[in-house]
Amino acid sequence: MKKLLTIFLTAAMALSFAACSNSSTSSAQVADNAQNTSQAENKDEQSAAVSDTANDDTSAENNDSSEGGKILVAYFSATNNTEGVAQKLAEGLGADIYEIIPEQPYTDDDLDYNDSGSRSSVEMNDPSARPAISGTVENMEQYDVVLIGYPIWWGEAPRIMSTFIESYDFSGKTLAAFCTSASSGFGSSDQALRSAASGATWLEGERFSASASQEDILAWANGLGVK
Repeated sequence: MKKLLTIFLTAAMALSFAACSNSSTSSAQVADNAQNTSQAENKDEQSAAVSDTANDDTSAENNDSSEGGKILVAYFSATNNTEGVAQKLAEGLGADIYEIIPEQPYTDDDLDYNDSGSRSSVEMNDPSARPAISGTVENMEQYDVVLIGYPIWWGEAPRIMSTFIESYDFSGKTLAAFCTSASSGFGSSDQALRSAASGATWLEGERFSASASQEDILAWANGLGVK
């Protein structure tokens, strides 16, 4: 009887040891699996972080690239003829646009070139005249290229254009003028403007009719190499 009891106890102990061994092995495997999963997740997170950083860097580079060579189209238009050309130009180039608005608007009588006493006649007969402008260009320093539009008055740019040019520092910028007229050519209409902004690089200007097509206007701008 004792012998049978001894055999029974020995078998029970063997079974118990095997169970514990299997449990320990399972626990170790679970721990190993958990550790491997954690390491994989960490690697994934690190890879994602590297990818995000690369994307951020690429985005920053793209933003820097898009900010380069920014263009402004600034224009004065007493009768809306120059405005139409300026809008087509800005739209075609994807440029910002700024209207030069006089503090005292010009009336039809002011624009009567047959009247030597009209406001425009008096201003154009006085090279020192500087009509005041309402408002200013914000952050002019951000623009590398400024295209300047105006109507031809007495063969020249209106005096308010000199006011505009003298209000900013154009040193290091690229400038070009365009004008509108019924028949007069561009001529030397931008001479006073060039003198006032001698620190800028001036490109060849162009005259357009009020009905000029966007295609013709952009042909001039693209020929300047500003875009």
